[in-house]
Amino acid sequence: MEVTSEQLTTAFIETLYMVTWSLLFACLIGIPLGVLLVVTRKGHILQNTVIFNILNPIINILRSVPFIILLVALIPVTRFIVDSSIGVKAAIVPLVFYAGPYIARLVENSLLEVDQGIIEAAQAMGANAWQIIWRFMLPEGLSSLILTLTTATIGLVGATAMAGVVGAGGIGNLAITYGYQRYDNITMLVTVIILVVIVQSVQSLGNFISRRIRRR
Repeated sequence: MEVTSEQLTTAFIETLYMVTWSLLFACLIGIPLGVLLVVTRKGHILQNTVIFNILNPIINILRSVPFIILLVALIPVTRFIVDSSIGVKAAIVPLVFYAGPYIARLVENSLLEVDQGIIEAAQAMGANAWQIIWRFMLPEGLSSLILTLTTATIGLVGATAMAGVVGAGGIGNLAITYGYQRYDNITMLVTVIILVVIVQSVQSLGNFISRRIRRR
């Protein structure tokens, strides 16, 4: 096998780096957007059809763009932000644009599962909108939100592999440059196994945390 253990270790660390930072920034964008989508919809605590009707289609449009196209289309933006369109840091920009709207929609779905009776009870106790969101909706939906972030993390792992097409680094880049372009089947197999292990680990951890929260 041409790929050394040092290269595999470096690629693994690069993948974790991309997923961690992309998830962090995407959560900072996606969670507030998801909350806004819920509370501004008709009949909810901050009903605002203008905001909802603007946000909803924008998120749908961004989610409908395939990641590989987004990756290329955002090259000018990526270059403006990180002064490069190649490498691990450059990959984080399109990953955030890809995962942010995705997380927003998943958060929306999770929070819509919160029992309306709990929100009505909070309103009856005199809680304001911020208190209802922070003290009732988010805690009640936390178990589902954990699974939501688990799904988003797994999606990011897959996206980092695709980002390898444009030299983003990580396991995906290793699989393409050595496994695919050089017909190195062993490298391809090893990289796929590493990606599967990462996904299984993330899913198991997410399921475990979600179950613990649900049993409280």
